[in-house]
This record gives sequence, C-alpha cells and structure tokens, in this order.
Amino acid sequence: MTDRAPTTSLWGNRNYRIFLVIQTLSALGDSFSFVAIPLLVLHSTGSVVQMGLVTGLTGVASIVTGLFAGVIADRFDRRRLLMLADVARCLLYALIPLVWLFATPMWLIYTVVPLTGGFAMLFQVTYVTVVPAIVEPDQIIRANAHLYGTYAVATVGGPTLAGLVAAAFGPVAAIGIDAATFAVSAAGLLLVTLRPTPRPTEEKGADQERGTGRGAERAGVRGEFLAGFRFLWAHPVLRPLTVLLSLFIFLTHGMTDVIIFRVKEDLGHGDGTVGYVLSAGTIGTFIASFLVARLRKGIGFGPSWIGAVTLAGVAVGCLGLTGSVPVIGALSATMLMATGVAGICSMSLRQEVTPGHLLGRVTAAFWTTHYSLGPLGAAAVTAAAAGFGVARVCLAVGVGVVCVALSGTLTGIVRAEASGPSRTPAAAEVPESATETA
Repeated sequence: MTDRAPTTSLWGNRNYRIFLVIQTLSALGDSFSFVAIPLLVLHSTGSVVQMGLVTGLTGVASIVTGLFAGVIADRFDRRRLLMLADVARCLLYALIPLVWLFATPMWLIYTVVPLTGGFAMLFQVTYVTVVPAIVEPDQIIRANAHLYGTYAVATVGGPTLAGLVAAAFGPVAAIGIDAATFAVSAAGLLLVTLRPTPRPTEEKGADQERGTGRGAERAGVRGEFLAGFRFLWAHPVLRPLTVLLSLFIFLTHGMTDVIIFRVKEDLGHGDGTVGYVLSAGTIGTFIASFLVARLRKGIGFGPSWIGAVTLAGVAVGCLGLTGSVPVIGALSATMLMATGVAGICSMSLRQEVTPGHLLGRVTAAFWTTHYSLGPLGAAAVTAAAAGFGVARVCLAVGVGVVCVALSGTLTGIVRAEASGPSRTPAAAEVPESATETA
C-alpha cells in the first residue's frame, strides 16, 4: 500500500518518481538519435529524400509491430516488456558506432533504424498501459503532463548537445550516447513495481469476458487486435479522433526532416545550428505540460484538442515563409506546444475510458491505425520539399492541418466531456457486438 499514490499528490508515490527519472534519461537519449540519425544520413548521402526514406521505413516497422504489440502488452509482464524494448534498442544503436569504426555501410542504417522503430512501438504501447498501473485514475492527466514535461526538459538540452557532439565528433558518437541511455533506463525499471491489471471479470463481469477479455485472448493475434480496433470504432470520441489523427500524421510525419533540410541546405547553417533550432522547438513541449491540465479542466477535451491542432497548422504554414533561424525555432516551439497539448489530451482520454485488460490492444490499434499513413506522408512531404521548395510545402501542410482540426467540430470530439477527466458511460459500456472477436 505504500506504493500507491495518494489522491492529493503524485510525489509520495515511489514508483512514479523512479519511473519519471527513468523516462527522462530515456528521453535524453532519444533526442540524440532524433538529431543524429537524420544528420548521419544527410552526411552520408546529401539527400533529403533518403532522410525521408529512413523515416518512412521506421514508420512501416512501427505499423507492423503495432499489429501485435498490444496483444503482447496485454498478455505478458509489462515491466519486462519495457526492459526488453530498452535493451534491444541499446544493442541495436550500439552497432552503428561500432561498425562505423571500420566502414560506412548505409544498409546498416536501413536495417537498424527500422528495427529500433519496431521496439520503440512495443515500448510506447506498453508505456501507455503502465501509467494507470502506477498512479490513481484521477491523476492520469497530471501524470502524463509531468512525464511529458520531463521529456521536454530532456529534449530541450538533448538536441543542442546532440548537435554539438555531432559537430565535434560526428553523428555516430551521438548515437552511441543514445545506446547508453537505453541501458540505464532498462536497469532502472528493475526498481519499479506495478499494480496488477484487473482482469475482465473484475471490471465488467462475465459478459464482457466473452467480448474483450479471455475469450478474445483465445481468438488469436488477429482477433485480439480487432478487439482493440472495435472498441475504438464503437467509441463516439475515439473513432473520429483516430481518423483525424491519421490525417494529421500523414501531413506532419516528415516535418522534422523538412526543418533540418531548411536550416542546413536552404539557409546554409551547420549541425550545431540544427541542434539549437530543434532545442528551441522542444521548449514548446515543456510549455504544453504546464498548460494541458488547466486547459482540459477549463474548456474540456474537445475545444482543447481542436484549438491545439489548429494552432499547430498555423505554425507549420508559417515555417517556410521565413529565413530567420530564431523565428523558425519559435514556430517549431509553437507547433510542438500545440501538438503536445493535443497528444496529452488524446492519450489521457484513452487511458481513462479503456478497461485495463484491453488498454494494450486499444493503444496498439489506435497507433497502428493513425500511424499507417505516416510513412507515405514522410516520403511525400520530403519529396515535395525537394521538388517544390520548403515554403510551398509548409504552407500546403499547414492548411491541411487546420482543415483536419476544424473537421473535429463536426464530430463527437467537440462534444467530449466539458470539464476534467471522467470515465464516460459511452466508453465504459461498449456493447458486446462492438468488441466481440469471434
């Protein structure tokens, strides 16, 4: 009982504190590869198209993994899965600097980076299921905001350090640092204890067991994945949210590559400047962690999400209209602040309304669906940037994102709860026909 967080504060929860520190270290490492991988590809090939291709292949690996990541997360020990994903990424990223000592094979990048993307998807799906097992239900959005904020703190300094390390020692050195942080994160998870996940009979009774619980577990991987997808499709908010986020990911998945290309190739700045710009952008993530709980409590989920995505579209549209590095950094910060608010709201809502035993499958179905267009989007946006210029592409993407946001006013998103988080009847009482997997 000492590991359970008191309802008035998160900081008395030892498991939560350790988990927060671990994820901060992991995020610091992620920010190194976030910068170093595109820089390594650009240094080796000089091609923004190949940058987009690596990003696209990583997205494909994530989608494929997402087909069964939720099934695994709902079947197996979730802490061990997080450790497995961290150890695998540590070993894979460590291969790059080791091999680069003797040769510079691009095939290694095209192999290792997508594989790490698959393990990243497994980690991300499992990570979402772990948060409700560490904190209390009414603390989920605050916990997500804190985790997102520490992620921002790590990534504010991370890209700057990665850019400086890449400029001084090369991008492979930054990738080596990323590998080390995954090792530390895996070791730290040994100190975290999770509350047991309630089984279907504990949450909804024997009737639900036939639709989304043990009965579904006997239906095979396909049936278990469809259990998560059908829960999403039956929910009046999660259904349109998934569709609109699929379009949003298609439009924005390649924007980091576009920003890097803009700063280095169009404006002629070095790797260090790229790091500064991306660090400035992640300040927006930090701001989002402070705003999101207040926004959602004050104006509700729907207005918070729609307003944030609209702001993100405006920021993206303006990115290509300036040649000023500080302005590009400020616009990146605005874009990431807005997408941060939208992302925290979206993830928290899924955690609040989804039964615990089904959360892995729902998360996997959600991410697999809305990331499915990401690889195509990354390839299309980066190719368009090379062919038509960054300014035109950013304007087109920005307009598209604003249209996606405004489309939310015509769906159940705008009618989501008007105040703080709640377990809505529509979510908790999905009819059996919507989740049956037989």
